[in-house]
Amino acid sequence: MELHILEHSLKVASIEKEGIQICTHGLIKLAFLASKTRCKFFSLTETPEDYTIIVDEEGFKELPQSEHISVADATWLALNVVSGGGNASSSQPIGVTKIAKSVIAPLADHNISVFMLSTYQTDFILVRERDLPMVMHTLSSEFTLLRVVNGETVAAHNLGVTNGFVKPKLVPRPIIHPLSSPSNMFCVTSLDPDTLPSVATLLMDVMFYSGGQKEPGASSEDSSHIRFFSFSLIEGYISLVMDEQTTQRFPNNVLFTSASGELWKMVRIGGQPLGFDECGIVAQISEPLATADIPAYYISTFKFDHALVPEENIQSVIGALRTESTAQ
Repeated sequence: MELHILEHSLKVASIEKEGIQICTHGLIKLAFLASKTRCKFFSLTETPEDYTIIVDEEGFKELPQSEHISVADATWLALNVVSGGGNASSSQPIGVTKIAKSVIAPLADHNISVFMLSTYQTDFILVRERDLPMVMHTLSSEFTLLRVVNGETVAAHNLGVTNGFVKPKLVPRPIIHPLSSPSNMFCVTSLDPDTLPSVATLLMDVMFYSGGQKEPGASSEDSSHIRFFSFSLIEGYISLVMDEQTTQRFPNNVLFTSASGELWKMVRIGGQPLGFDECGIVAQISEPLATADIPAYYISTFKFDHALVPEENIQSVIGALRTESTAQ
């Protein structure tokens, strides 16, 4: 197995809902006019609280300075597990549960905080740039480490760090944050970049102008129906996460779907904003799912984390995770 360290230097930021208007020009350019920018890594996720953006330094230049934008105090690097070589974004999806024991848990054991972005194509593990020597030391025994430089994949050097680290003491990881499961069902999908212009107006409406509106099918009493939408354009590949009602607004045959047309339910992690310094949150969730062999997408945002599991597994997932949360 190969672990690719991508060349993008990334910023993670939050845009307040009331400040989104001043950012839409830059965000629309990043999402729909990427050829007019030098940005290669862009992700925008709307939650009930805010918009989270993950963007490389070139893309960040497209955004205005504003009191409505909060930027995490670090530069982040994206890691990607690739089985059998090949381009990171076109490789077979691994799934966060498939890398839970080989990547997520060892990093948590070494107190390395991660920020996850699962897409239709693959899973990106974001780590702070300053943590990279420890990340490489931790994972070098399990993976061939490769670094992407100017688009070329080359062997990653160990940055001169070969010793001096103490083997961590493995401790149980009970779930300590509240869990909730919104009532909506979600689709993880994609579309051909060539078709993006044909649905650009619709996507802009979904991303910026119809927020807070209840989609048809959501009862006014249904307080557990939440607003969640994620758009990523990474190295030319588009990934979308939206609820089932939103997908019905798109023309037929535009969105990619799996053969089973699978729907996903969300587990939302956190009662108060989680912050960036606590280690092991992703591991707390992904390890029990890996043990149960349940696939999952995982999307971290500025304030909360979100796991998506197959609809038919949601009750067993909630049961397994709540069992973990009481095993303290």
